Amino acid sequence: MRMSGVLRLLAVIFAVVTTWLFIREYIDFNMKTLRLPRWMGSAHKNSSQLVKTKCGLSKSCQDNFFAFKIVSGAANVVGPTMCFEDQMIMSPVKNNVGRGLNIVLVDGTTGVVLTQKCFDMYSGDASLLAKFLKEISEQMLVLVASYDDPGTKMNKEIRELFSNLGSTHAMQLGFRDSWVFLGAQNFKSKSPFEQFLKNNPETNKYDGWPELLELEGCVPRKI
Repeated sequence: MRMSGVLRLLAVIFAVVTTWLFIREYIDFNMKTLRLPRWMGSAHKNSSQLVKTKCGLSKSCQDNFFAFKIVSGAANVVGPTMCFEDQMIMSPVKNNVGRGLNIVLVDGTTGVVLTQKCFDMYSGDASLLAKFLKEISEQMLVLVASYDDPGTKMNKEIRELFSNLGSTHAMQLGFRDSWVFLGAQNFKSKSPFEQFLKNNPETNKYDGWPELLELEGCVPRKI
């Protein structure tokens, strides 16, 4: 009886050890051979990558189109920003913006920035702006952003010059209005790239100023 009991115990131990070894090898094998399907791996990778667009636009521009984004100033506190083809041309960070109208001229064929200027439309010399606008050629694109007060020094001549560049709202631009605009000499009709917000105490977002405006899009290259 004693010998048979020992044999039974050995048999049980052998069975337990054999089963444990089998289970361990099986699990190890499956862990090594477990792989995610390729399409699942690539989908995860793509979802983690953000698509970068020029000037942070909501979508990329097609070939032969330039990307741009214009943001007007906020009251008299934060200056405007203007980006063209992923190049930040004017901004408070660059310290090259000013009260009134901030204007950038770009070569409409190459996309090269030609110049940027700001004109004080509250206490500055309006004739300087008129002279500047008269020198704009048909090959140029004009980007405009208001800051603080773009309208006090506006006169009939300047309004007509902006209208000739395709502006719809230049004729009514006034004291502390918000305005962003992209135009050119040879627009067949009015420019589709323009936003305007009237200074109105009943609707102003800020104390004495309307809300800032953002304008972005893709403008066709001049060929």
